[in-house]
Amino acid sequence: MRKKIIAANWKMNMTVAETVSYLENFRSHVDEVNGVEIVIAPPFTAIAKLSEILGGSQKIRLGAQNMYFEMSGAFTGEISPAMLRELFVRYVILGHSERRQVFGETDALINKKVLVALPSGLRPILCVGETLEERDAGREKDVLETQLRGSLAGVTPAQMNDVVIAYEPVWAIGTGRNATPEQAQDAHAHVRAVLAELTDASTAAKVRIQYGGSVKPANAATLLSQPDIDGALVGGASLEPLAFSEIVKAAVEK
Repeated sequence: MRKKIIAANWKMNMTVAETVSYLENFRSHVDEVNGVEIVIAPPFTAIAKLSEILGGSQKIRLGAQNMYFEMSGAFTGEISPAMLRELFVRYVILGHSERRQVFGETDALINKKVLVALPSGLRPILCVGETLEERDAGREKDVLETQLRGSLAGVTPAQMNDVVIAYEPVWAIGTGRNATPEQAQDAHAHVRAVLAELTDASTAAKVRIQYGGSVKPANAATLLSQPDIDGALVGGASLEPLAFSEIVKAAVEK
């Protein structure tokens, strides 16, 4: 049984003060919630404060939105795995569509990050997904396979136990549109099939695959009821404590 994992990606939102206020509010809504793993990935500036407040919480895990593939050096503006681990960050989002589309990150670059994150004690949330143009051309499955093979090159079956995959159709991110439950399930099943080819069926069956793309309280339960959807990577709705807590609760009920 794969434990559901619901992750908040705040992107370039939330000051430190706003983070403190948010967490106090959010915790009041999930105090009695069990059976689901919650991850919050704030901006880098708020990680230290959030780490201090969480104090090693087993219910709410700390995540980061990105990292570089070197431990230190002359890489202005970058953050290393060692810096994240010092603040007790457990998860790191890698290959998000905005990193791919806006900042030009390739599968090869993302793969370098994955291969450094794992031995550093960080669990990658690896994002994959197709654009609207690629879906309309019927290429979505080819795109997903290419991204998975490129981004996971060199990852062993044992290491895959610490990897979370997030399927995020680019056309559904921040647009208000989202894949139908059937479309999402089909993509998730394909991702799992590719993982089985990269590792083995037993390993692939254990990997958690999240859906990301305009997840809201209104559609969370239906999406999370699909057999291969093991959680959600939530953007906009995660900025509202009540809305995010309702998505978390929807995961518990499935």
